[in-house]
Amino acid sequence: MDHPLINPKPMTDKMFLRFSRFIQDELGIKMPEVKKLMLQSRILKRLRKLGINSFEEYHDYVFSPQGLKDELGLMIDVVTTKKTDFFREPKHFNYLVETALPRILGFRTNPYKVQMVVWSAGCSTGEEPYTLAMVLSEFARTQKKFDFKVIGTDISGDALRKARMGIYDSEKAEPIPQVYKKRYLLKSKDKSRRLVRVTPQLRYVVDFRIHNLMEKRFNIRISPDIIFFRNVMIYFSRETQEQVLCNLCRRLKPNGLIFTGHSETLTGLAVPLVSLAPTVYRKK
Repeated sequence: MDHPLINPKPMTDKMFLRFSRFIQDELGIKMPEVKKLMLQSRILKRLRKLGINSFEEYHDYVFSPQGLKDELGLMIDVVTTKKTDFFREPKHFNYLVETALPRILGFRTNPYKVQMVVWSAGCSTGEEPYTLAMVLSEFARTQKKFDFKVIGTDISGDALRKARMGIYDSEKAEPIPQVYKKRYLLKSKDKSRRLVRVTPQLRYVVDFRIHNLMEKRFNIRISPDIIFFRNVMIYFSRETQEQVLCNLCRRLKPNGLIFTGHSETLTGLAVPLVSLAPTVYRKK
């Protein structure tokens, strides 16, 4: 139950510094002073949810043993940005099918079916991994020896719960080509709700897991062939960008590919990647 009448005193600079240091150190997300009001408004949602009257009291709770167990993940959910779309930056998916997949399959010497693993890092509510699953499913229709698995990870448990459900407003599905809509989406029987859901077959090939990109360890044994790491670096400092990219490269197969967002650059970063095309890189 929310407590809308709770109206605490503004967050002090000292309290902002405590929260912002934790967010940057643990999540890698830049939190400069200009974002103080944004952070304050987002954390205020948790104060009203819990009936807590001050940011100081909330800070003490969230970092207590009970708060670390019950509240920390919920705080992370409200302070992280969740912006994503189906078929966002569509040139990447064209490159994937026309160039990347044939190139990687050319390195394979096993005559039998081998599973390709594609990782969507920082996948938010699932639009990107489901887009990948659609594109890869279409590719598999013409390639008998091609099999794949998509892994979607995010630090937000709330975002991943929505992703696993695979239910979206029909407006969100507008960028999806019509042939894909017919094949991979189900319309709600209640037409007034204007919802679509990803088909069970597509949901089956996408594995969603919670993961903090700042951690070096990753809870899967399979190394990905391709990593989509798009529009995530913009929230990190340059030092953190380099650290996270090096972590990703350690997981990536030799000659594997990393796709970044069109507004992101690797210039000046000491990472083991070479450019193949704009915002497409190969592991050295």
